[in-house]
Amino acid sequence: MVRILAIYGSPRRKGNTSLLLKRAVQGAVEAGAEVEEVVLRDLKMSPCLEIYGCKETGRCVIQDDFQRVYDQILACHGLMLASPIFFYTVSAQTKILMDRCQSFWVKRYWLEKTPIGRHNATRKGLFISVGATRGKRLFDGTLLSIRYFLDVLDVELWRSLLYRGLDLEGDVLRHPEYLEEAYRGGMELVHYQENT
Repeated sequence: MVRILAIYGSPRRKGNTSLLLKRAVQGAVEAGAEVEEVVLRDLKMSPCLEIYGCKETGRCVIQDDFQRVYDQILACHGLMLASPIFFYTVSAQTKILMDRCQSFWVKRYWLEKTPIGRHNATRKGLFISVGATRGKRLFDGTLLSIRYFLDVLDVELWRSLLYRGLDLEGDVLRHPEYLEEAYRGGMELVHYQENT
């Protein structure tokens, strides 16, 4: 059975990205996947302290909720991540997770001595994001960060669902086509992982 990890990066429990990811999770479950959901706002997770305790084993030494998420990342076959845009980047909750995953980078490049650019992602990822403005370059910086973040987890950014002009909680409900696209994205991610 395909195991998918769904990470909610919104500070709002019923925010637009949360509603979209919930639909993607529905699609994945209906496609036959086992889905674990992580709500970052509910976790006690320190930012990276850059103490490099991870250079011994490749695992972060800060004992908090990140330890469980680390194991979930390792165990999943595919990953879904949703975050709203704040100042042209991801939410603070999402960024804390990304920075704590520096331990994966240390493991790969320092401990395992993998040459940079010499690995193949074995898993696929779906990224969902919304922003309040309609700026042409609203998602440019975020997508670059997400690609590099997922890369260090051996996850290829398979698809991005990006929506402009959504700000207030529930705005996405006026766009059932976005919710349907998220549902199909979750379903197709599972089918894609089954066939790889």
